[in-house]
Amino acid sequence: MRTTKSLKNMIFAAITNVISIIIGFVIQTIFIKTLGTEYLGIDKLFLNIISMLSIVDLGLGSAIIYNMYKPVDSGDKEKIKALMKFYKKAYDIIIILVSVIGLFLIPFLGVIVKDVSINENLIIIYILFLLDMVASYILAYKKSIFYADQKNYYVLMSRICYLTVMNTLLIIVLLTIKNYYLYLIIRVILRLLENIVMSIIADKKYPYLKENNVDELDKNTRQDIYTKIKGLLFHKIGSFIVLGTDNIIISSFLGVVQVGYYSNYRMIIYSVLETINQGFSAITSSIGNLLIGRNKDKNFEVYKKIDFLNFWISTFCAISIFIIIEPFIKIWLGDEFLLSNLVLITLTINFYLTSIRSPMNSFKEAAGIYHEDRFIPLIESFINIVASIILLKFFGLAGVFMGTILSSFVLHFYSYPKYVYKRLFSKSYLSYLIYFFKKFIIMIITLVITYIISRLFIVNNNLLQLLINIVICVVVPNLLFIVIYKDKKEFKYFKNLAKKGLRYLKRDKKTSN
Repeated sequence: MRTTKSLKNMIFAAITNVISIIIGFVIQTIFIKTLGTEYLGIDKLFLNIISMLSIVDLGLGSAIIYNMYKPVDSGDKEKIKALMKFYKKAYDIIIILVSVIGLFLIPFLGVIVKDVSINENLIIIYILFLLDMVASYILAYKKSIFYADQKNYYVLMSRICYLTVMNTLLIIVLLTIKNYYLYLIIRVILRLLENIVMSIIADKKYPYLKENNVDELDKNTRQDIYTKIKGLLFHKIGSFIVLGTDNIIISSFLGVVQVGYYSNYRMIIYSVLETINQGFSAITSSIGNLLIGRNKDKNFEVYKKIDFLNFWISTFCAISIFIIIEPFIKIWLGDEFLLSNLVLITLTINFYLTSIRSPMNSFKEAAGIYHEDRFIPLIESFINIVASIILLKFFGLAGVFMGTILSSFVLHFYSYPKYVYKRLFSKSYLSYLIYFFKKFIIMIITLVITYIISRLFIVNNNLLQLLINIVICVVVPNLLFIVIYKDKKEFKYFKNLAKKGLRYLKRDKKTSN
């Protein structure tokens, strides 16, 4: 049963992700062509600012769902009702906090948004974004029971319908009326409707949720929730600052139009990153739980297998982004939307350093390491903001991402080696550094070789150039990796795994015939 549910969740998650990416490209293309880059910059900037307000939930959803697993599995309806009641009260408070903090930020919009010449009122636009965030919390607590019951696919099916209907209406508005206010109002209304629909479905699937006789949540469970929230607080704050300040810094110092140009690159890069994270979260979360009771040598062996696969995919994707993104942007939007080579280099390195975190994060979370390194995200955030502003003065837009790269060193050179590599595997700091830089040097060498080869096949046709670059990226990095790692134990492991999979498919095909 669990395997079936997991498979359904993975399939629907993959479908939702693909649909989101495709629709995202379509909407962004039409948005730029009809409203322009300046509106796109404002849209992404305000979305960035408003998204940071979600920090006020402090990871409450994760803590609630964690405490709901056991009562859902055992059929303890009274405990589920108590948890849902507690969750609803908490979300009511969160809605008020988001609204108040959001309104408090209005006087500072003039500092954040620079060089804007649109006709619409920025305050009205911002309030509509705020309403969208508030709408996302109304009745949203009902979704938690689907996650606890491993029926995420209900939420994902609803998300697919929501994306399809909303974006169809948005496309119609962009192509006909071209009214940005109406564009934002539709997003608010559809967001609220999505939560209403999920609430109705939850009440039908779990009718006891409508019962009025609900007990208060017991003290021990409340304490467990508060403890988990405290552990996640600093991590959530740090994560939002690191991931959410780039657009604000760019807008404040370089103007909102630069946010628009960057958002096109960001959309492509984060689509790839989200796909990788989604795939590895499905693998590492289940493996991570199995590792806790094993010996450290065995843990390290499993880690190396996961890390090897993650490194291969991350390096391949980083190289592909660097080689393919420019001809893709030329075809998609035009030459005028290209950013400098220095910006592309920093974005590629930043992508690589972010993507290779997945195995470390999975082991760290499986071991419950939250409290020990709780101040690390705050240090990372401080370095990110200060370094980005300073480097921006010297390197322009690229300097912002250089600051993000420097801030990530706190994780890669302190937190991960100390709290994961040494603590979970009993490996030395020096061995970690050798392992880290060996991978990084191989990535750089592979990227340089692939880039040099791609420069040997320059043509005047953008579409043909894109196709050539895609072929080069598929062949060269993977061929180099096979040569480099053909005798490595981890490579042989996945090679044998692939052979077993092929034999299984062939046997299954013969059986069906």
